[in-house]
Amino acid sequence: MPRLAAMTEPAPDPLELLRERLAAFPDGEVRTGTVAGFGERGDVLVQLDGDDPQAPTGTIPRHLLTWAAFEDPGEVVSIGQRITAEVSGVDERTGEVALSARACEDEALYRYLRRTRRGDVVTGTVAAVHNFGVFVRLDGEPAHPAYPGTGFIRVPDLTWSRIDHPGDAVRPGQRVTGEVVIIDTYQGEVVVSLKALQEDPWDRLIAGTGDVVAGPVTKVVPFGVFVRVGEAAEGLVHESDLDGQVVSEGQELAVRIVEIDRVLRRIRLAPAG
Repeated sequence: MPRLAAMTEPAPDPLELLRERLAAFPDGEVRTGTVAGFGERGDVLVQLDGDDPQAPTGTIPRHLLTWAAFEDPGEVVSIGQRITAEVSGVDERTGEVALSARACEDEALYRYLRRTRRGDVVTGTVAAVHNFGVFVRLDGEPAHPAYPGTGFIRVPDLTWSRIDHPGDAVRPGQRVTGEVVIIDTYQGEVVVSLKALQEDPWDRLIAGTGDVVAGPVTKVVPFGVFVRVGEAAEGLVHESDLDGQVVSEGQELAVRIVEIDRVLRRIRLAPAG
């Protein structure tokens, strides 16, 4: 009878097995295992503790192995070595676990990131300014193994004002205060927004459709010119409305407000004359 029951027992549902797999390896969880080999692209294959011993079940992509520079992953780890890594995802087709050893490599940095919370207000010193964003050395942070600072400000998070380069908003050595919007153990950084603590200039925009205002031209582009109509709010005068008028940046221009779209944060302007 037991044999008959075993023969008629339904096969495991692959979808249910995958759900269990996803639940067992939530993103951000730290797991341990043993290096089992190396992939063709330089990935490190890991046999995770408590998993099926028949095949490697975790993979550390080459760029997530360590903060240090290396030519071959064999310089960093060896087969049979014990390793600790953070779960960064599970392949929904194969159940393979993607890992980041780099996230856990610097214990002081990892602890700092894990105790930082979204919404925290942090202060630091601008360490480096690049066209893609700004690195900030946050007060109380451990030295970062690769970046000039653990804090990072994306260009749109610097200011409500229109800028051509992050250097228009901040400079190296400047003290800044912002709100934490992302804690990224994957990149080993705290993403900070200065703009989150600044008043939205659109909240102070009192001009309405049909009003005539004057403001400086902030940018000249092939399709028209932008004019400041509030403290930081700007509107566009399309080139077809300029009738060949030559306008330069910094020039004061009288304009009429044609349309205000507060949802899309757009203002359409026309010359007042």
